[in-house]
Amino acid sequence: MEPIIIVLIILVVLVFIALIKTIQVIPQASAAIVERFGRYTRTLNAGLNIVVPFIDSIRNRIDLREQVVPFPPQPVITQDNLVVNIDTVIYYQVTDARAATYEVASYIQAIEQLTVTTLRNIIGGMDLERTLTSREEINAALRGVLDEATGKWGIRVNRVELKAIEPPTSIQDSMEKQMRADRDKRAAILTAEGIRQSQILTAEGEKQSAILRAEGEAKAAALRAEGEAQAVRTVFEAIHAGDPDQKLLSYQYLQMLPKIAEGDANKLWIVPSEIGDALKGLSGAMGNFGGLGGGSGSGAPAGGSGGGSERREKPSITD
Repeated sequence: MEPIIIVLIILVVLVFIALIKTIQVIPQASAAIVERFGRYTRTLNAGLNIVVPFIDSIRNRIDLREQVVPFPPQPVITQDNLVVNIDTVIYYQVTDARAATYEVASYIQAIEQLTVTTLRNIIGGMDLERTLTSREEINAALRGVLDEATGKWGIRVNRVELKAIEPPTSIQDSMEKQMRADRDKRAAILTAEGIRQSQILTAEGEKQSAILRAEGEAKAAALRAEGEAQAVRTVFEAIHAGDPDQKLLSYQYLQMLPKIAEGDANKLWIVPSEIGDALKGLSGAMGNFGGLGGGSGSGAPAGGSGGGSERREKPSITD
């Protein structure tokens, strides 16, 4: 009985193993390559799949999701014979599991080597300055070459990014000095421009202030002149309305003489010719006034003179 039990146990184990090999569960976004006696048979997609045990075998399981592979820095020579180290990152996706398995031995290594050679070809036609400022151009050119070359491998390159472009240390120092000099130059230009603009604005302000001041003085002078003219007209009209005689005008003229002589700086002043006429008019007025007084004395009644001697006094004029 014991050999029969052992045989049954072996048969159960074999059946269990056969069932395990028959049923293949493939995860989502994955694929499996099935070979029969070493020859490609079919590709298993996601889900439950049945294969012939001990005849069919799983050659390779491939992840169909987008993969990110960073590559180590690669030395590349630019057109002006400078060595730069470039880090790259490749975003790729397997679109054909069969081609990725049988068309290339190791598609990761193949993509890395193709990236290095393509980078050297692209960077070799650029100088350092263009290399540092043309990342998008380099990315587009590199992606185009890689996508075309990896298409037959069942690989699609979605993106290519340059992580870093590191020039030699001496070149970095020179670039930093140049950038510092450019910043200092721009700062000096901006400072000079600010000072110039400030001076222009100050001059414009002074000009406007002078113009406004001159306009104000001109308007004030015009108003003063107009006021003086109005005063003269008013006085002239008042004089003509009062109809003064020559005696009053002569008297007023004499009253103005002290005012003309006022002031410590008036060492010499000219007496106008009209002052003689004024004096004559004034003396004539005084004489007439005196004549009027004498006439009144002589015009006394005769009886007074006949009665005795009468004393006559000359009237005096006091200012």
